[in-house]
Amino acid sequence: MKRSQKRLSRPLYESVPWVYMACGVAALTGSYLLTSWLVSLLLGLMGLAGLLGGSVIALRRRDYRQLRANYGDPAQLTDESDDQPQGP
Repeated sequence: MKRSQKRLSRPLYESVPWVYMACGVAALTGSYLLTSWLVSLLLGLMGLAGLLGGSVIALRRRDYRQLRANYGDPAQLTDESDDQPQGP
């Protein structure tokens, strides 16, 4: 069975981590301003998760792109090339 290729447009894909981080900061700010301790705690935890998740996604994408740029042949990054002998 063939899997359908549904992808986000590049500008939307690139903005996802920043949206997560912005929502995280907004939730943390809302948590600070609320008076109910339970709602404030839950909103603060969600804000922290959004901020952390967005940061992790942005850093992982950056590291992956940097790794791919360091190799002339991106096929060398796969596990299959480890089995082949290296030069003379």
